[in-house]
Amino acid sequence: MKSVEMLLEYMRQNDIDAFFLAKKQNIRYISGYTGDDSYVVITKDRFYFLTDPRYTEQAGIECPDYQILLWKTYGSIGKCVAHIVNEQHVQSLAFEADVLNYLFYSQLEKEISAKLIPTINVVEKFRSVKTPQEIEYLRAACEISCRAFDRLLDDIRVGVTEKELAAKLSAYMVMEGADTQPYGNILISGARTSLLHGIPSNKAVEYGDFVLMDFGCQFNGYLSDMTRTVVVGRANAKQREVYELEKKMLEDSLAKMKAGVPLKDVYEASIQAVKDTEYYQYIYSGIGHGIGMFVHEIPFMGPTSTELLEENSVRTIEPGIYIPNWGGVRIEDQILITKDGYENMISTTHDLIEL
Repeated sequence: MKSVEMLLEYMRQNDIDAFFLAKKQNIRYISGYTGDDSYVVITKDRFYFLTDPRYTEQAGIECPDYQILLWKTYGSIGKCVAHIVNEQHVQSLAFEADVLNYLFYSQLEKEISAKLIPTINVVEKFRSVKTPQEIEYLRAACEISCRAFDRLLDDIRVGVTEKELAAKLSAYMVMEGADTQPYGNILISGARTSLLHGIPSNKAVEYGDFVLMDFGCQFNGYLSDMTRTVVVGRANAKQREVYELEKKMLEDSLAKMKAGVPLKDVYEASIQAVKDTEYYQYIYSGIGHGIGMFVHEIPFMGPTSTELLEENSVRTIEPGIYIPNWGGVRIEDQILITKDGYENMISTTHDLIEL
């Protein structure tokens, strides 16, 4: 219940009578519910869980402190929330402004007499510092991904397609213990590796190709995110040069990471290896993000970041070099920030792997 207590304290400090949650990850964090089709209203005196009959049994098991309402019996979500507002004499209702679309907001505005208060990243800020249990889940997700990567190396060879490899990688993560709800993974090869978020295609792997894998899995709802770039066959001189620069970018970044360090200082460390080279024009300024129940969580790391690294936050570090029509290299680790440094949750080597 610690998470809902933090939300209640936020409401007290900001004179808010009730808070309406619609983002799946925030609902899970606050209520413990792991399913779909859910909304939550937190008032000062009572917690409401809005769902439909498909999920009432699950909600009753996972959310014993919540009053469960079947929103469809009220005609719409807005009317269901209006019932709560009237029942609890709510004068002000906060909502997640970055989640509700215009139609949903209009419905609330039409049905509810309370003052609507838009908010951004309230629960996300609570989520940015992890509990010991969350850290264990994240560590387990990373260990699963590393084991799956080791298995996939035996499958990467000339002639196999990106789609085939991506499918096998997802299957290996489930076999190694991941939840059976994977999120999209990137697996691309050859010149396509310059695409920062390229989608696996029917392209077959060729001799001399870079193969870039940016992937992760979910364990008890918590995610891993790692990237490795390998070569099929023997790397040529330029591939080795770019790879070693990328490796230096990553390791210079890691050397700066500990609680209290400004995120922009980590970015500055990441560019030192390439700033006086021809490859500086091919880097991307976003070099990391928080991670937890969602893969891209706040705060994001780059040259304009204003935040500091916080103890017990978990985040990725992923500088990269992306050369159009040639290829790219990215190495990404998932890092637990500690008081005096960091723990790298990814055990896979940074060295270039030639297959």
